[in-house]
Amino acid sequence: MTSTLVINAGQYSERGVKSANEDACGIRVPDDPLLTTKGVAAVIADGVSGSAGGREAAESCAQGFLSDYYSTPETWTVKTSGQRLLGALNRWLYGQGHRRFDIEAGMITTMSAVIIKSATAHLFHVGDTRIHLLRDGELECLTRDHQTWAAGQTAFLCRAMGADANVDIDYRSVPVETGDVFVLTTDGVHEYVKLRELRLLLSSEQEEPEDSCRAIVTRALENGSDDNVTCQILRIEQLPHQDRHEFYQHLTELPFPPPLEAGMILDGYRILQELHASKRTQVYLALDTDTGDKVVIKTPSVNFDDDAAYIDRFLHEEWAGKRISNPHVLKVLKPTRRRCFLYYVTEYIEGQTLRQWMNDHANPSLEDIRRIVKQISVGMRAFHRMEMLHQDIKPENIMIDGHGIVKIIDFGSTHIAGIQEIAAPIERNVPLGTLDYAAPEYFLDQPAGTGADLYSLGAITYEMVTGKLPYGGPLTERSLTRVSYIPARELRSDIPAWIDGALRKAVHKIPAKRYAAMSEFLYDLSHPNASFTSKQPIPLLESNPAGFWRGTAAILLLLNLILVYLLAR
Repeated sequence: MTSTLVINAGQYSERGVKSANEDACGIRVPDDPLLTTKGVAAVIADGVSGSAGGREAAESCAQGFLSDYYSTPETWTVKTSGQRLLGALNRWLYGQGHRRFDIEAGMITTMSAVIIKSATAHLFHVGDTRIHLLRDGELECLTRDHQTWAAGQTAFLCRAMGADANVDIDYRSVPVETGDVFVLTTDGVHEYVKLRELRLLLSSEQEEPEDSCRAIVTRALENGSDDNVTCQILRIEQLPHQDRHEFYQHLTELPFPPPLEAGMILDGYRILQELHASKRTQVYLALDTDTGDKVVIKTPSVNFDDDAAYIDRFLHEEWAGKRISNPHVLKVLKPTRRRCFLYYVTEYIEGQTLRQWMNDHANPSLEDIRRIVKQISVGMRAFHRMEMLHQDIKPENIMIDGHGIVKIIDFGSTHIAGIQEIAAPIERNVPLGTLDYAAPEYFLDQPAGTGADLYSLGAITYEMVTGKLPYGGPLTERSLTRVSYIPARELRSDIPAWIDGALRKAVHKIPAKRYAAMSEFLYDLSHPNASFTSKQPIPLLESNPAGFWRGTAAILLLLNLILVYLLAR
C-alpha cells in the first residue's frame, strides 16, 4: 500500500479573563487528491484588541485562508497560493475596516499558518502569533514577532493583516520528518508559557494533540494570562515516502492499450485512423459512439510499459491539460465512461500544424505573423498563469484550424510547479523538447522561467519572418559562445529595423536581457521601439564572436612573448 501523509492534529481556544474571544483558528485535513496536491493546512489568528472589528477580522482571516487555499489551482506552488490569497484577504480586511468602521483601526488581526505538503512544511506569518517546531526533544520558534518598542518598553505591532492596503508576509519552508510536532500559539499563550515549560508540556507523545492544547492553554491561564488563549498542535505521524515498486504499482493501475487499428472500439471510441506514431506515443482519430463527435486518443507506447518515469509523465500530460481552459490551448476531455486502459482523449482540431502552414507560406506578411504569434502568446500565458511552463513550443506543437484559430498542443514536456513540490522516488526532470527552439538556460543546467517559453516563441517568430533560426541552427552548450544573432534584415530586407530589434531581444542568450513580459514583445512587434532604430554599437563579442576570440588569443600571445623576452634579459 502506498504511504500517504498522516497528521494527528488538535486545537483549543478560550476567551480567558476577557469578555469575548477574539482569537480564531482552524485545521483542514482533506481527502485525496487534495491531500497530495495541496496538503494539510492550519491557521491561527488573533484579532487586535485595539481594532473595532478585531474578532471578525480574525475569524474572516482563518476561515478565508482555509477555504480559499483549497480553491487555488493545484498547479500553483504553496508559496504562490498562500501569498496571493493572503494579499487578497488583507486588501479585503483593509477595505471592509474603512467602509464599515470609518476608522484607521477597523479590522486588524495577526495570523500564522502552516501548510504541510508532501515532506515540506510551508510557513506564512504576520504579527505576533507564533509557530514552534518540536523535533528530537528540542523546541524552536520558527517565526519572529513583528513588533516595535516605544518609550517605557511598550511593544506595538508594526505589521498585521488589515492594517494597510499592502502587507509584507513572512514565508519560509522547512523539511519535515516523521515525529515532528508543530505548535501554533497566540500571544496570550506564549507570553505566559515560556519555551522550556512548553517543551515539557509537549513531551508526552501518547497524549492526543487536543489534550495537549488544552493543557497548554490551562497553564497559560494559571500563569496569569490576561488575554485570549489559543493553541494548535500538528504531529507528523507518517510522510508520503514511496519506494519505486509502490510507485510503479500505483501508476500501472490501468494497463497499456493493445495496438489499435481502424474499426476497433476502445471503451466506446471507434478508431477511424492513426494520425501520428512515434517510439513514445500513438495518436488516433476516433469517433465517440455515444455522442457521434470526432475526438483524438493518445496512447502510450508499449516500449515503456515498465518505465515509471515515462508513465508518470504521460499521466501528467492529461492532468495538466485538464487544468487549462483556454481557446488557444488543446482541450483535454473528461472521460464519460470507465476506462479500462491507459490513454487520454482530446478535442479534434481539423487543420494543419504551424510547420505545414510555414511550408505553404514561404514569405508571409507581417500581419499574418502577428496574428499567429498573438494567439500563441495567449495560450502560453494560460500556462504561465497556472505556474506551468510548456517547454516544447515548436511549429509541430501548434495547430491552426480551418477558421485560423491557433492552439498549442502536446503537454509531454510541461513543467508543473505544484507537482514538483510532491516527493516521488523518480526524477521529474521533464525531457527537453526540440533543440531548435530550446532556450540556452536548458543547456547550461540553469533554472528556467517563463522567459524560456518566450525564447521559443521568439525563435518561431524569427523563423516565420526569415525561414531560418536566429543563430543559424539549434544552440548547444559548446556553440553558445561561438554563434551570434543573425540580423533578420540580412535574410529579408523588407523587415524594419525595429522588428529586427524586437526579435533580437526576444531570443537573447541571457534570460535577464529578454522581455520581462510577453505583452512587451507583442507590442514591439506592432509599434516601432525607438531604442531599436537608434544607431547603437553592437559589442564585438556579439557581432563577431570568432573575431573577438581570435583577437583575444593574439593579444595574449603577444603578452606572453613580451614576458618571455623580459625574463630572458
